[in-house]
Amino acid sequence: MMMNVFKKITGLTLIAGMTLLTACGGNTGTANVTATNGANGTTEIPATETVATASEPVTIEFWYGLGGKLGENMEALIQKFNDSQEEVIVKGIVQADYTETQQKLQAAIASSDVPAAVLSSNVDWARKGYFSPIDELIALQPDFNQEDFIQTFLNQGKVDGKQYFLPMYGTTQVMYYRKDMFEKNGILAENIKTWEDLAAAAAKMTVKEGNNTTVFGWEPMWGAGNMIDATLSKGGSILSADGTEVMIDSTEWVETWDQFRKWIHEDKTMRIHSGGQGWEYWYKTIDDVMKGQAAGYTGSSGDQGDLDFSIVSAMEQPGWAGVGGGKPVAEAILAGIPAKASDIEKQAAMKWLTYFTNSENTAFWSINTGYISVRQSASEDPAFVAYSESNPQITIPLKQASHGSEPFQDPTGGKITDALKIAADKVQIGNTPAAEALKEAKDTAQAALDKLK
Repeated sequence: MMMNVFKKITGLTLIAGMTLLTACGGNTGTANVTATNGANGTTEIPATETVATASEPVTIEFWYGLGGKLGENMEALIQKFNDSQEEVIVKGIVQADYTETQQKLQAAIASSDVPAAVLSSNVDWARKGYFSPIDELIALQPDFNQEDFIQTFLNQGKVDGKQYFLPMYGTTQVMYYRKDMFEKNGILAENIKTWEDLAAAAAKMTVKEGNNTTVFGWEPMWGAGNMIDATLSKGGSILSADGTEVMIDSTEWVETWDQFRKWIHEDKTMRIHSGGQGWEYWYKTIDDVMKGQAAGYTGSSGDQGDLDFSIVSAMEQPGWAGVGGGKPVAEAILAGIPAKASDIEKQAAMKWLTYFTNSENTAFWSINTGYISVRQSASEDPAFVAYSESNPQITIPLKQASHGSEPFQDPTGGKITDALKIAADKVQIGNTPAAEALKEAKDTAQAALDKLK
């Protein structure tokens, strides 16, 4: 589930905001690593050994911020991996969300006590040496088959020509709607081609008692994510073609974001849930739809594991009248290996990441979560083929990704993204006119971009 950046786009794994860390010296390969030793406790394995030659299994930590069904499926694959071989034992360490994972990783890097693998990525940190390049580790995997990866996703893990991160799954924000509410109001999902169509349908499905809305026609997800998607679909861009000017106060941005503000605060046909602990706001949005308090919502492809498709169905994000089809972001959720992990931990981590992303397991992940498989061959996996025949919603994210936009890589280390996040809160929560919120964001973001000249 694409939850808060990275479930939502404001959590984009490639563009998270940075705070400078203490200098990172990396591991010279001479340190020892602790491995499990059955009833006898632990044993020290020299780092010059490999995973294959170590006398005891190498235990590593894998950090990830996934809850609900996603967390359960991750635990299942970790256990499956541990049972499949005797060289590596993965210990899953769960955080509240992607943001907390990155915050804890920052502290771990500063203290030199890092996990061997983490479901997080950051271009700026990779360039500073906090993550390890993994090309040589990939070369050691006998059945990696790099060409089988969906190249768009694999390329998102590259920094300055080197592979630093491995795509674990792909995601894009799609639309989920209650079939009974659509039918009751005579609305056909296939006829919703534009945001204008969706707004009209939402108004028709909204139920009000006086000035209070009791059933909302639609619920956009909190954050800049799906508003950025809608803006890209209208022809907007974050930077100019030459990369020197921030464009987030252009007409496309202002018109799109102010339309969302109007739907939420003036028409009151839509609403958002915000704040709370971890993914609380996300699950409140889902609950509204499942309980019949909203007709639909915009959410992650990874929500599918938490939804009852006897009640809801899925459709692609729309485009805009007179402009064209939707172009929402399709991104890879990436995992990396911290540079301060020992050599033998890095080998163990790559063995685990390779296992997670093999054809069978990436198909399993897609079936059970709704996220997009990272390997082309996963679409031919017998289990995936059988499942998609009876569960067509699993194909919606893949169809949308085929015409989606690439995720934005923030050259300022996250300052442009942060400015957009602040502006989104002002529009969605504070009812600030989009022109005002985006002009402030533009000034902040442009100043950060100009410092790179």
